[in-house]
Amino acid sequence: MEIYTDGACSGNPGPGGYGTILKYGPHEKELSGAYDNTTNNRMELMAVIKGLESLKEPCQVTLYSDSKYIVDAMTKGWVTRWRSRGWMRNDKERAKNVDLWERVLQLSDRHRVRWVWVKGHADNEFNNRCDRLAVEAIKHKPRIMDNPQ
Repeated sequence: MEIYTDGACSGNPGPGGYGTILKYGPHEKELSGAYDNTTNNRMELMAVIKGLESLKEPCQVTLYSDSKYIVDAMTKGWVTRWRSRGWMRNDKERAKNVDLWERVLQLSDRHRVRWVWVKGHADNEFNNRCDRLAVEAIKHKPRIMDNPQ
């Protein structure tokens, strides 16, 4: 299973959207949504969450994201370190987006996820499609109002 993800924000914070493509062989499924008041990083995380949540059973997943924030946090162990320190990045700074990181960790425990960074706005067809889904969601989808900062 391959999952491609992207998030977008019009202003940061501001209205935001996510786009996700699930790909299994020749089969593809697109997901997108939008929020009124959010950040780009939250939309990147929501794209991951929505993709992993849509899997009906535990899977081996290669997840592609153009977000270094997500890929580095997962592959370099930052997020597990933040959690082990009571969601503190260091002695003074609290980690951001804890509610979404907890969901990502729970979902990634259910699946075997290989995290792959791809350059955004480059030559990856699926990443570009995810970007378009996220941007279009901001323009056209009814937005969810209860996305806390």
